[in-house]
Amino acid sequence: MGRMSRRGFAAAAAVGLSGLATAGLAVAAEVSGGGGADAPARRARTGALRGMWLATVANRDWPSKPGLTAAQQRTELLAHLDTAARRRLNAVIFQVRPTADALWPSPYEPWAQCLTGVQGRAPGWDPLGTAVKEAHARGLELHAWFNPYRVANHTDPAKLVASHPARRHPDWVVPYGGKLYYNPGLPEVRAFVQDAMLDAVKKYAVDAVHWDDYFYPYPVAGQVFDDDAAYAAHGGPFPDRAAWRRDNIDRLVLETAARIRRIRPGTKFGISPFGVWRNAVTDPLGSDTRAGVQTYDDLHADTRKWVRENWIDYICPQLYWNIGFTAADYAKLIPWWAQVARGSGTELYVGEALYKAGDPAQPAAWQDPAELSRHLTLAKGYPQVRGHVFFSAKEVAADRVGAMARVVADHYQQPARHSR
Repeated sequence: MGRMSRRGFAAAAAVGLSGLATAGLAVAAEVSGGGGADAPARRARTGALRGMWLATVANRDWPSKPGLTAAQQRTELLAHLDTAARRRLNAVIFQVRPTADALWPSPYEPWAQCLTGVQGRAPGWDPLGTAVKEAHARGLELHAWFNPYRVANHTDPAKLVASHPARRHPDWVVPYGGKLYYNPGLPEVRAFVQDAMLDAVKKYAVDAVHWDDYFYPYPVAGQVFDDDAAYAAHGGPFPDRAAWRRDNIDRLVLETAARIRRIRPGTKFGISPFGVWRNAVTDPLGSDTRAGVQTYDDLHADTRKWVRENWIDYICPQLYWNIGFTAADYAKLIPWWAQVARGSGTELYVGEALYKAGDPAQPAAWQDPAELSRHLTLAKGYPQVRGHVFFSAKEVAADRVGAMARVVADHYQQPARHSR
């Protein structure tokens, strides 16, 4: 999950046009034929989703620092799973590919730097394999969380391990906003990142593949994402660059969905985007918001279409604002997303900003331990909302002002039901 989406809005959005190239329609037909239509029936048997994100990028939640022994890492990981079970949750969304590296032995990408402090150095155990086994033993679903395009939180390829694919294929990489990204406009990149992510699906009985809010990067004032060469080579059929970029992301979603179903039928595919598709002032189909970022225009991610056309099993928009927040009111976004999900076959979960509760830098609403509980109470009025996911594991454990305890007391009095 990106810091920009959690810590505020970016600069004003640009307006673009939607588009899906004809070549992608065959895949769309394959996906929508199965789609997520069986997911509501599964969840109806198992109860609503109660999840938490477990972030590994920059050692956000786990491991607490790089370089711990394998035994120490394992102990910390199991403690997070125990916390989820104790809080009566039923799912953990575990970040296993934070920066084009892996938390399992991958033939495609190096071991993640967050484990040992040295990218490519084996940690001496299998974190993802352990997480799947131990989550299931506790009655928890394990959703494997991947970031498709982020390569590094810096712009120096020399800092990557020598064997890193980004060093072997420097033409795949774009520096932007102080970070390195794979270029979504290259078909070879799209194929590679799918192979790298789906290797985990082949090897482990994960309950879902999960993406967060990073597609094309969040806008950075005064900078340009340099995909000129890729656009010149592949953008011919499109009316403008924005339509071409959206098609690149559409293809990634469609192709990944189809491949998941072939590799491990029954594994879900979910996406947790930034919470505003488009503002109503930009598009009458948009939400009554005035957000500085719109996923359709800025990240080139047509999240509404993915739901309406049943390309994914679940959507979990990051509604990281309090009730009554002027630019993006939680109370206005819940009904908007419920309407989008209605009749689609795509389950709607809501991403909740537990990390804001008790943070003195946040508005007054977040100093009230009852704010998040009110979110769940409001959402109960919309049957399309089938669960909530809390960002993130560190706050679920620490619970700075008791907001999570209040959620559990008010809404999770009964043990979670689960699918295993």
